[in-house]
Amino acid sequence: MRIGFTGSRNGITNEQRESIIQFLDKNKDTEFEAHHGDCIGADTDFHNICSKYEKCKIYIHPPNINTMRSYCKSDNIFQPKPYITRNHDIVDSCDVLLACPSEKTEQLRSGTWATIRYARKINKPVLIY
Repeated sequence: MRIGFTGSRNGITNEQRESIIQFLDKNKDTEFEAHHGDCIGADTDFHNICSKYEKCKIYIHPPNINTMRSYCKSDNIFQPKPYITRNHDIVDSCDVLLACPSEKTEQLRSGTWATIRYARKINKPVLIY
């Protein structure tokens, strides 16, 4: 399974953390991939959760603007790209997208919600926590 992730630079809530862990625990006995955007906040939180799973291979899709980068460690780091392009790459690379927006209602000026909209547009399953 290939899992994509998008979330807020505010980080994830305890409830979102538990939902992610429950989802990942269902796959812990098989190898799986985790793809994220390497930004401070939720991407870092997701990376740290995934790092605890022995069979998880983490793929990092960094943005080309370094001010919000987290610089997570992985053997699989892609070339930096503009935010929209790298968000599309994350969605295109996964079988399911996990999303942890800071708002429960869709926002127009939100990278997280734009990524969710793109996943829905190409009929990729999205789990919003």
